Amino acid sequence: MNALAIPRMNEGAIDLMGRLEAATALEPQAKIATHHVLHGGVYARTILIPAGTAIVGALVDIPTTLIVSGDCTVALGDGRTERLTGYHVLPASGRRKQAFFAHADTHLTMVFATSAKSVREAEDEFTAEAHKLMSRQPGHANTIVVTGV
Repeated sequence: MNALAIPRMNEGAIDLMGRLEAATALEPQAKIATHHVLHGGVYARTILIPAGTAIVGALVDIPTTLIVSGDCTVALGDGRTERLTGYHVLPASGRRKQAFFAHADTHLTMVFATSAKSVREAEDEFTAEAHKLMSRQPGHANTIVVTGV
């Protein structure tokens, strides 16, 4: 593991990621399933990015913990990219919009404390761009575990 922290992005970096998102939206879209767990006041959201796939995520407004397992390159928004190989648990600031390219199959899990009682509430809590989330798109595969604890 390394000591990388995912930084808060300035408006220019967020705009750049938005332009990248718009450009990649013109390409065929990968079907990426989302696994949600809402348990004990914690929301965890996991996706598998298949090897050779690039994604741009929604603007994340709140601090989270990001767990990366695999081999990917992440755009940090300040002109830097970082290749992450193996398993990493990273502090990730709020106000960030990440782009990832998976060199090999890569799991990403985002985790944060919440009082949400549903996945929809948790998604709305972490981003104002919830309507863009893959998990909200028609035909998207979601696995949902909500314990009520």
